[in-house]
Amino acid sequence: MTRLDADAVRRAYRRQAALYDVAFGAFSAAARRRAVAAVNELPGERVLEVGVGTGLALPFYDPSRRITGIDLSSDMLARARQRVSQQRLDNVEALLELDAESTGLPSASFDLAVAMFVASVVPHPRGLLAELRRLVRPGGTILFANHFASSGGIRLAVERAMTPMSRAIGWHPDFAFEELLDQEAMAAARFRPLPPGGLFTLVQLSRL
Repeated sequence: MTRLDADAVRRAYRRQAALYDVAFGAFSAAARRRAVAAVNELPGERVLEVGVGTGLALPFYDPSRRITGIDLSSDMLARARQRVSQQRLDNVEALLELDAESTGLPSASFDLAVAMFVASVVPHPRGLLAELRRLVRPGGTILFANHFASSGGIRLAVERAMTPMSRAIGWHPDFAFEELLDQEAMAAARFRPLPPGGLFTLVQLSRL
């Protein structure tokens, strides 16, 4: 898998920021809502959204949840802040420009962390998992909503054909579960297909 560095990610999402909501945002809307619904069903008040982007998910959290959103792209965050202001989302406590693999936030700061469409973007997915394990308190929950590579067929062929464009589009079409999840996480995770047609998957991990 071709690694994406932070500068490549920033450039990709600088180009995409203005069109993100009507392009990928619309395509992924159903999966995003399902992921937020899963967060809302779980116990805990303090939620970290990793890769908050333009803030598309923010209006759907239960008002009782206190949301901190982080993203590497200042262009995407500017739109998220505008959304929070326009929709008066008072439960959004902070929107921060941070590296998801090394946030600098205090350990065990959150009850839940959710990373939507981020795992296939960061340079070191296992580093992301390690950081979220650090940030979520014992007994909390970590969730990933992401596209993962198919095991075969036409879809896998399309994913592989798109792989050379990874740096331009800002994510990995050929991203495998094993790139993110270590053996312990694979054994303990709960997997649920997300729309459209199972193209995305929700991965739920308990923080032991």
